Amino acid sequence: MRIALFCGEAAGARVLEALAKRGHALTHVLAAESSPAWPLAAKLGLRPQPARRVREPSFAAELGAAGVELILNVHSLYIVPPAVLAAARLGAYNLHPGPLPHFAGLNAPSWAIYNGEPRHGVTVHRMEPGIDTGPIAFQEEFSIAENDTGLSVALRCAQKGVELVKRLVEALARDPAGIVLTKQDEKHRRYFGKEVPQGGRIDWNAPARRIYDFVRACDYAPFASPWGTPVARLEGTDVKVPKVALTGERCDAAPGTLRDATLVATADEWLLLRRKGS
Repeated sequence: MRIALFCGEAAGARVLEALAKRGHALTHVLAAESSPAWPLAAKLGLRPQPARRVREPSFAAELGAAGVELILNVHSLYIVPPAVLAAARLGAYNLHPGPLPHFAGLNAPSWAIYNGEPRHGVTVHRMEPGIDTGPIAFQEEFSIAENDTGLSVALRCAQKGVELVKRLVEALARDPAGIVLTKQDEKHRRYFGKEVPQGGRIDWNAPARRIYDFVRACDYAPFASPWGTPVARLEGTDVKVPKVALTGERCDAAPGTLRDATLVATADEWLLLRRKGS
């Protein structure tokens, strides 16, 4: 199959490797130069191109001239123009790290933790004009554990998502008409943008569980977090709070009170401040 791949992050590199191993003809690989997909494409003898090329007015015609049958978007953040979406005979499909339509937009793994969701998921959908719109081809859900972080949920999305993309490609190669597409229910659509909840700050007046979920939603250590490290006011000074832990110990001290240098009073219990990696 002749495929154009728009990709980023480790998931994009894994899809690139899988497609190459299965002998598909990769006519175009668009990626950020900082992405692991860029050196991998070069190693495979392909010619990676900047991800921004998807916005060039002539790009859709170039895909058509190359006989592209399928477009795959795997963690590339450029909005794909309608003319490009229509350039492939079998359509364009996107891997989204969240269950659509409930978690459209950016940083879905972090929003799921922040909102206290017990489950999350990953979606492969046919792309239409707009962000994370279009009918769903495949979707898989999984539980969010008590100690999950933004990073661990994102990694699980990538692992399961790559398998769904491989499943999609195999199904299209076998019988394109056999793909069952399910329309997204717009009544349940929630879109999340670039904003960081609470402006990136911790409010000690909140319940301990709420603060704990916010901090672990921000936690992508050892990598940079899309939300940054939460900031809190302690004894008159702004400090970064990379990790916390629930203690279950009730408190009646004023929220924000520091005890024994590591315990902070919240609306309902003492919260333990932890070091990175502890």
